Amino acid sequence: AAICSAIGAAFGGSMGVTTSSGPGIALKMEGLGLAVMLELPLLVIDIQRGGPSTGLPTKTEQADLLQVIFGRNGECPVPVVAARSPADCFEVVQEAWRIAVRQMTPVIVLSDGYVANGAEPWKIPDVSKLEPIEVHHPTAAEVGLPFRPYQRNELLARPWVVPGTPELMHRVGGLEKEDGTGNISYDPENHQKMVDIRATKVANVAKLVGPCEVDGPESGDLLVVSWGGTYGACMTAVRECRRQGHSVAHCHLRWLNPFPSDLGDVLRRYRRVLVPELNLGQLRMLLRARYLVDAQGYNKVKGKPFTVSELVERMRAVLDADSQAN
Repeated sequence: AAICSAIGAAFGGSMGVTTSSGPGIALKMEGLGLAVMLELPLLVIDIQRGGPSTGLPTKTEQADLLQVIFGRNGECPVPVVAARSPADCFEVVQEAWRIAVRQMTPVIVLSDGYVANGAEPWKIPDVSKLEPIEVHHPTAAEVGLPFRPYQRNELLARPWVVPGTPELMHRVGGLEKEDGTGNISYDPENHQKMVDIRATKVANVAKLVGPCEVDGPESGDLLVVSWGGTYGACMTAVRECRRQGHSVAHCHLRWLNPFPSDLGDVLRRYRRVLVPELNLGQLRMLLRARYLVDAQGYNKVKGKPFTVSELVERMRAVLDADSQAN
């Protein structure tokens, strides 16, 4: 009900947002598939907790990554972005909404129990200096007649036309659309084309979000890849290892679908890759499958965040094992 209400808001030309933890996100997945088919902007915010089922409702985890990337029927891609800290949530949701309206797609925002219950000093920004998020609802004079609701721009986004706009009546729904017209289509070639278009539209997000940010040497013995609320512990542990004289760098991923366009090149510049996660290795699996790198995992599912000391210990163990092997 919550996501369908948010879809209704988006159909009406407004900002649609729905939030939950992992179990509620599972319930929203059918509605999310509808939003993907309609190609409407929408934010789905997942504050991850220990699972499955009711699990550990007051404890943290990072185990919803595969669910939010793959957990819908059919080929149904959506962009996924993750906040790294309480203050970062302010920036992340703005970036997510900017992408949602630019690409006309739902976007999933990942937080977690540690971020949601955490706190940090945060300077209230000057709203007048924030980058504006352009929202445009075209008229008949702009899009031309007859109106084609699935006509696309250079990034494959369709126009966001508000219901009731004169001369721009159009059909939406969960059945496959004919390319351009939006009419119901069971044509096999059209279905292949529309599936490819939706996938490419999400992949095009990588053109808008920029390259990886790496803290440390541009190449070396070890790259630590993190995401979400593990940022602070991983960053501090990496810098402690460098202080001890080790060649270690840190790459924290904000965008998890699509990955930054240069991530594969970054991963291959280091002898070893370590991925600490509060799950059993979900990002590690994606990196190994996508880039064919021998990423190692450091995994913890105790409802507690990583400590700096345990991360430093694991990083030094990986470095020691590498030096002994060589």
